Amino acid sequence: MVIHPYLPPIIALISGLLILFFPAILNYIVAIYLIILGVMGLIATV
Repeated sequence: MVIHPYLPPIIALISGLLILFFPAILNYIVAIYLIILGVMGLIATV
């Protein structure tokens, strides 16, 4: 699975802005990020 080089910085920027304006969703953003990271890691090893 190849990830576009601009994708992680764009996701980080959007997440940072969301956390800045809506601090209550920090837990959800971190949880979603970790779930996606874990799934991608599992897919890469298969």
